[in-house]
Amino acid sequence: MTQAMVKGSNIPVTASAVRAVLRWSPGAGVPDVDASALLLGADGRVRSDEDFIFYNQPRHPGGAARHLPKRSEPAGLTDAVEVDLTALEAGVERVVVAASSDGGPFALVSDLTVLLYDTAAGSDAEPLALFDVVPDTGDESALICGELYRRAGGWKFRALGQGYASGLEALATEFGITVEEGDLDEAPPPRPEGEAPAPQPVPPTVAVTGEPDAYTLQAPAPVPPQPTAPPAYGYPQEPQPTVAAPAYGYPQEPQPTVAAPAPGYGYPPQQPAPTAAAPAPAYGYPQPVQGFRLPPMGPQFQERR
Repeated sequence: MTQAMVKGSNIPVTASAVRAVLRWSPGAGVPDVDASALLLGADGRVRSDEDFIFYNQPRHPGGAARHLPKRSEPAGLTDAVEVDLTALEAGVERVVVAASSDGGPFALVSDLTVLLYDTAAGSDAEPLALFDVVPDTGDESALICGELYRRAGGWKFRALGQGYASGLEALATEFGITVEEGDLDEAPPPRPEGEAPAPQPVPPTVAVTGEPDAYTLQAPAPVPPQPTAPPAYGYPQEPQPTVAAPAYGYPQEPQPTVAAPAPGYGYPPQQPAPTAAAPAPAYGYPQPVQGFRLPPMGPQFQERR
């Protein structure tokens, strides 16, 4: 049976190992939430920085505590830490379960809940306890959600809700963690279990032009249009005369007849009429007269027999 808890209440824990799960409702503009655990000694501080278990240090060297990957469930997103109470060193008196928000304060996080499970009870078992975490002001970016602590030889869990407006760094520093620059930088969030990786876009094919590092997309060169002769619609085409260069002082040779073009559609080609080529004038020389005959000669020019 699940025990519903209120702020400041506590319950005994008889399980040898427990899992503290943070659950919230995702949505547009909702910050991401990360779970963490701090193992504290009798003085209320960590013994070393190794006692801080979070996304960048997911496992304690002794194996007693670890951070689990995020999961997507029907009720919302979850992040969790797991603690083996029987494996904790005798110097550990308390285990603080904390939450931090990335991308905004907890006022933007809806339905933040802590659920405490017995790890030996199976995945379908009901939680031992449930606590709805309500920030005091809403400006907090880090919260102590609850704590496990020793009492009379056993363990108990107390529901808390103490917040820090300056985030996880302030919370860690209060419990004795030495925070160096970059120690708490957010790592790439792990993909929820069972979720396939997003497909990667395929880059377009490029060709190298110019310098070796100048890559530009190449388009095929346009093909210039080829000139075509206009068709003779139903009529034969007339042959074009060939003009020869003038021959200075010499008669020109007759030019060969131009071959007739292909017949027009449905009509026979016309043959050019033969013409006699007149010789060009010979500069400075008499030309022969066609059909010339000597006149009849008188007796004085006739030969005597």
